[in-house]
Amino acid sequence: MSETIKVADFAAALLQLAKPLTSFDMPLLDAHGATLAEDVYAGERVVLKSGSRIRATQIGLAASLGLDHLPTRPQPRVVGISAGADLTEPGQAIDERHSYESNSWLLTTAVREAEAIGYRVHTIPDTTQELKDLIEDQLVRADLVVISSGPHSVEMMRSALNELGEIHEREIAMAPAGHHSYGLIGPDRTPVITLPSDPTGAYISCEIFVRPMIRQMLGRKNLSHRINSAILDGELTFNAGVRTYVEAIITHESNTLRVRAATDVDRAEANGFIVVDEANTSMRGGSEVSVMLVDRRAE
Repeated sequence: MSETIKVADFAAALLQLAKPLTSFDMPLLDAHGATLAEDVYAGERVVLKSGSRIRATQIGLAASLGLDHLPTRPQPRVVGISAGADLTEPGQAIDERHSYESNSWLLTTAVREAEAIGYRVHTIPDTTQELKDLIEDQLVRADLVVISSGPHSVEMMRSALNELGEIHEREIAMAPAGHHSYGLIGPDRTPVITLPSDPTGAYISCEIFVRPMIRQMLGRKNLSHRINSAILDGELTFNAGVRTYVEAIITHESNTLRVRAATDVDRAEANGFIVVDEANTSMRGGSEVSVMLVDRRAE
């Protein structure tokens, strides 16, 4: 039986698995966009800080110091897998017993936006053995494995992962809710996390849990999206006792952030979440609320 824990506790457990990747020296131009692995000095003064993303100005400064290489951390390689006999690849015929597989597409691009190298597995396994074999084949190119299964395939995923390593299952006090598990698998003890089958829940969990893992592997200082204050348009109600994330449209008006809940019509344009703590059951229009910006267009 899985244990119920808070969002922060689950995130902390995942970060214990996500170790910074081994650094290496990269030619100066190739280092553009990578993460600096060590402080760079001019004499006794730090001029480039470890954990920062290497941009054009840092490249120019390094060159002015006579450097032709910089110490960097590689981008984590993240493999996205969806599993379930009730899933069908987009572009193929479908019947009422199946749904199109979308989570691996969503998650692969989301981890790329977090600066990982995202690999999407095109095969959709529908038995425990197929899933186990597929995961084993992918471990050679994975620093992190992210799996989402169909709603009827949790047991298949559980069985396959338990054959490959030590897996911990958790119910998280959050909404949207869903099944999560994590652990280390394979001979190299590669981190793995499983996310809910619902696309909205999978995406929110990816931003809340997977993104910080990627950022820590990169050696970044700021692991999570920033929390800001915004003025709420409209009213919202919630269930007490869980941390709630509401997909939202955040805009910048007259030096003030404003936010409203996304609708089915404009959910694809959502650029952040309204973050609701466990004690809240409602929010009134015009009140100040906490928001997490996922897309920086509103800043």
